[in-house]
Amino acid sequence: MDQKVTYIMPFKIDDLYDAYLQYRNFVSHKHRPHHERYIFPFFAGSYFAYRKVDVVRLISIANSISSTPTYVDIGCGYGDFLEKIREYLPNAIGIEKEANIFYAFGRPRPNYIYSTAIEWLENQTYDLAFVGWMEPGVDFRRHVARFAKCIVTTFDEGGQCGIDGGCEYEEYGLNRIAWWRTPSWIDVDTELMNKYYTPSSILSEQNKHGLAHLRAAHNLWYIYARPSIANEVVACLKSCAAKENEPSSKRQFDFESVLDECGFHYMEMLPSLPNKDKRLWEIIFD
Repeated sequence: MDQKVTYIMPFKIDDLYDAYLQYRNFVSHKHRPHHERYIFPFFAGSYFAYRKVDVVRLISIANSISSTPTYVDIGCGYGDFLEKIREYLPNAIGIEKEANIFYAFGRPRPNYIYSTAIEWLENQTYDLAFVGWMEPGVDFRRHVARFAKCIVTTFDEGGQCGIDGGCEYEEYGLNRIAWWRTPSWIDVDTELMNKYYTPSSILSEQNKHGLAHLRAAHNLWYIYARPSIANEVVACLKSCAAKENEPSSKRQFDFESVLDECGFHYMEMLPSLPNKDKRLWEIIFD
C-alpha cells in the first residue's frame, strides 16, 4: 500500500496574515492596474505568470482528448487560474488541501474547489490534470498519474517542484510531448518593484535598466500524456501554434498589459536565456 501523502503548509497562518495586511495596505493606495497580482500573487494572482494563450492551449488539449472533457486543478489555491479555465469548461474542479487559506481571510470557498486529500481522486479518471505548484519535499506525482490521461505541470527552474526537484512523469507511464517557457512571477515582481516602487535615489535608472537584462524567464510548462493519446495532443498543440498568429487569436486578459510593460511579450526572445532560439510561449516538441 502506498504511503499517504503528507502536505506541508509553506507558510504559517500568522505569517500569511501579516502579508495580508501589507496586501490590503497596498491595494488601498492608488497604484497601477493589476500590479498586485504579481507583487502579492498568493492573494491576488498565482505563483506562475500566464496569458490567455496558456488557457486556450489547455482547453484545446482537453477537447482533443474528449468531447466532454474532465479537468482538475491540483493545489489550486484561491482558484485564479481555475476561474479562467471554467469559462470554457464549467465543470472543471480544483483541489486545495489547505482550506484554512479561505477561512483565515474571510474568503468564501467556491463549491467547485474541494478541500480533500489527493487520494480521493484515485477512483476517478480525468482527461486533464493541471499541477501548478508542488511544494519542495512533497511528491504526489504517482497519484496524479493514476487518474489523469494528460498532465500539465508548471515549475520554476530555480528548484521548486517536489522531492529533489523532480517534476517528470515518465517513470509513471506518461510521455513528455511538449513544453513552453513563461516568465517567472518573481521576475515580473522584481521588474515592477525596480521600475515603479524603488526610488532612483536607491537604485539608479541605469542600474534598473541593467537589472532588466538579467531576467531569466524560467517558468516551464511541461505537457505529459499517456501513449494512447499522445498523437492527438501533439496534433492539437501544433494546431494551436499555427492559429496563434491569426488576428482572432490576439485577444488578451487585461492583466497581460503588465507582462508587456515589463518586457515579457508573447514570443519575446530574451538575451538571458541560455538557448537564444527559445522564445517565451514558443511550443517546443520533444
